[in-house]
Amino acid sequence: MDDRTVVALQLGRPPRAFRRVAVRCPYGLPAVTEQDPYDRDGRPFPTTYYLTCRHLVSAIARIEAASGVERWSDAANEDEELRRSLEAATGEQRRLRAELAAGVRGNDDGASLGLGIGGARTPARLKCLHAHAAFALARPGYVLGERILDELDPRWPSAGCCSEGLRG
Repeated sequence: MDDRTVVALQLGRPPRAFRRVAVRCPYGLPAVTEQDPYDRDGRPFPTTYYLTCRHLVSAIARIEAASGVERWSDAANEDEELRRSLEAATGEQRRLRAELAAGVRGNDDGASLGLGIGGARTPARLKCLHAHAAFALARPGYVLGERILDELDPRWPSAGCCSEGLRG
């Protein structure tokens, strides 16, 4: 089974702006995908790295449900190391999106290329912890995203892949 098909099964729908698998889980399946800045119709897709691993998606959703977005936003504003990490990753995200767009400006005339991780207009107010976790997995060294991932115990399922049956 090809990666696009596996990702569609993981998501329960076809991926909209799929470019490639950026990170695989320890069991060899897609965990994070890299997305084009625009889909085929020119609509912006502001999440460069997209979490597809069912285990990680569920675990991060539990953190978000427990006020994780607010808690991590506050931490990024109060902790100098986390703030610097977020600023650096935001700059990297913007450069990467412009590079991946390769001159394509989409339906928004390129406006979304300047957004932060997960499409945040104001990076200091996090939008989606899934996007920060995915960015950290795809771009090691992103301290804020790595700290979010550190909340997961276990990071990967220990009893085998949670997407068993998706391997071709």
